[in-house]
Amino acid sequence: MVWHNLQARPLRSVLSVVAISLQVFLVLLIVGLTTGVLADWSERVEGVGADIMVNPPNSSIFFVFSSAVMQESIADQIGRVQGVDEVAPVFILVDGKKLNTIYGIDEPRFEGLSKGFQFLSGHALEQSDDVIADDLEAESRRLRVGDTIQIMNHPFHVVGIVVHGKGARYYIPLRTAQDISGAEKRVSMIYVRSTGDTEATRARLVGLLPTYRIRSMAEYMTLMTSSNLPELRPFIRAFVILGAGISFLVVLLTMHTMVLERTREIGILKALGSSRLGILSLIEVEASAMAGLGAALGLVVTFSTVALLRHWFPTLQIRIEWRWVLRAVALALSASALGAIYPGYRAAKSDPIEALSYE
Repeated sequence: MVWHNLQARPLRSVLSVVAISLQVFLVLLIVGLTTGVLADWSERVEGVGADIMVNPPNSSIFFVFSSAVMQESIADQIGRVQGVDEVAPVFILVDGKKLNTIYGIDEPRFEGLSKGFQFLSGHALEQSDDVIADDLEAESRRLRVGDTIQIMNHPFHVVGIVVHGKGARYYIPLRTAQDISGAEKRVSMIYVRSTGDTEATRARLVGLLPTYRIRSMAEYMTLMTSSNLPELRPFIRAFVILGAGISFLVVLLTMHTMVLERTREIGILKALGSSRLGILSLIEVEASAMAGLGAALGLVVTFSTVALLRHWFPTLQIRIEWRWVLRAVALALSASALGAIYPGYRAAKSDPIEALSYE
């Protein structure tokens, strides 16, 4: 009976299912984008190999929003602190056209933080106009060693392609980055690797630079989640509420119209002995069937879209966690169930005599 009722008005049922799937799609894609960007950024920072990060006072946890206000000489002071093994100053540039992060680095010191770059092709930085790109950016822009590209309105020669995961998409010489921004002898942040006792080393650095933001990598990783960023919570919550509202209103309208069209059928069911609870349950089951179909369609569309986006934009990181898949499906089902309550109640309390005489 449920499937027969849904097939009685196929276009309306299909549109309702599509609308519910849109709710699942919106929630999963938005959450997947925010989660993926944050996770990718934090993993790239962790991949640099440092234990501690020194940032200017009042700097953002997103380094791309931090100005180059630190004297480069601070790196030498940090290098003399007990417990410090390696120090690498970094100048951060952001290409506004491509929204790419560029690190200006002293390559030997930067590579000294970890095992160094894993080159897929090419070699290290040698000239002032050399640039190294990571493999995802190279795939996205079809770059090869020897190509010339524009970064910050300056021509650079691609001399190396490396495995992604070390902070930025591009790496250029530190002096070149400073010249581009007109910030001689200044850096955006300083990566520090300790000899072993990270917290003790961090405490000494705080004593040396009390006004600076000095975080351990472990602390930074805990900050870089959507649940720990108050600015993102209202954004995600707004899309969740929007999605729930779509499902609720679509099911409310669909089931209310359906009840009006099937007044005589409902009267016949009541005349044959169907209880109010039975009528209400029938309406709820039909709403749940639509919600289930909509959720399934939404999942198919979401994962298909994610696959296409990853193919077209390799640098775009989208991560959909299964807990959010369950939440999105549960949200669709619960919102649909709530939307069907009023139409179901109206159908359940209808008088069978009046319903049978309805034209």
